[in-house]
Amino acid sequence: MKTQAAVKIQSLFPVLLASLLVLGTAQLVFDCLKSRKSYVFQLYGKPGKQRKSVFVLPEDRMDESCNLFEGRWVWDNVSYPLYKENSCPYLVKQTTCLKNGRPDSFYQNWRWQPHACKLPRFDPLKLLDILRNKRLMFIGDSVQRAQFESMVCLVQSVIPKGKKSFERIPPRKIFKAKEYNASIEYYWAPFIVESNSDHATNHTVLKRLVNLDSISKHGKSWEGVDVLVFESYVWWMYKPQINATYGSVDNVQEYNVTKAYRIALETWANWLESNINPHLQKVFFMSMSPTHLWSWEWKPGSNENCFNESYPIQGSYWGTGSNLAIMKIIHDILRDLKINVTFLNITQLSEYRKDAHTTVFGERRGKLLTKEQRAAPKNFADCIHWCLPGVPDTWNEILFAYLLQSYQNFL
Repeated sequence: MKTQAAVKIQSLFPVLLASLLVLGTAQLVFDCLKSRKSYVFQLYGKPGKQRKSVFVLPEDRMDESCNLFEGRWVWDNVSYPLYKENSCPYLVKQTTCLKNGRPDSFYQNWRWQPHACKLPRFDPLKLLDILRNKRLMFIGDSVQRAQFESMVCLVQSVIPKGKKSFERIPPRKIFKAKEYNASIEYYWAPFIVESNSDHATNHTVLKRLVNLDSISKHGKSWEGVDVLVFESYVWWMYKPQINATYGSVDNVQEYNVTKAYRIALETWANWLESNINPHLQKVFFMSMSPTHLWSWEWKPGSNENCFNESYPIQGSYWGTGSNLAIMKIIHDILRDLKINVTFLNITQLSEYRKDAHTTVFGERRGKLLTKEQRAAPKNFADCIHWCLPGVPDTWNEILFAYLLQSYQNFL
């Protein structure tokens, strides 16, 4: 006969076995959670280690009633620039003004402050989370390329080595954040529609020719892109007239630039309405990037350009380089579109920044200026392109603010 004690121990055996199984399972789960390959580790990091949140809070977003495009530039050498020129390997020589010999860096330390609200500070981790499994593409000319490079520089520092890549597949440049399956891309299309200047590198042609009703060749590369950011202006303003075709590629006529620009944007608008899914894709259009070619506009009596300028323009200012007729055409086209395109009107805020152009510290036709050319800034200063870090970073801060607005958190 079994003793009473033996019976009691036998009855407790299933309980003890269950307890051991629970403890073993708990230990296994804990070990798994500590593993660097675990989902929880990847999401939250090592226990006790602070990891920057990518959760977008209401206070992260701008007030919907706020006009981000009206404000002033304020000096801020504490939080700006948002990255260092020598820390970003993806900048081209056209924009690396300090490396090219510019003696001052004041242009990097101005922050755009809207009058009625606060511009959300750029957060690369939040942007990467917004772009998870998505493509962001900038489309336009070399000014738009600078905005692309700016965006890459703004995010690349938070991505570990081996987890990012950069490649050129003309007419595209592609930066990838591998862990996010996200890409930031650039597509060369200076007129948006097709032209004889569409070659990615050999595009400085003496006689420009634009095909006003042709866009499908470009459009094939834009199809399915999640966020499209278009820009087109400077290449149109070479002369008051431009050679173009409409209907037949053999029928070349001389068009007034504003008329040709309207026709080209109508072609673009038709492509958008036929190819964009507004529920899945977002489209932005950047307003014209201003030039500062004539110093008499902000300094009456002078006869120079943007060279040797170190401070923004104070007070009301609108230069003659920004064409109001073109602005009206953009307004009319976007108003009549059947899908939503967000207009980022960066012209006025950029108008104040006569100090931020590459001047003689950039490239001309793919080469840095010679010593003799730098000594003649009135003839050779570039008052169209911008130094980086610089003004295009602010354009991207504004783009980021709009992307934050529509971002949905998922737990």
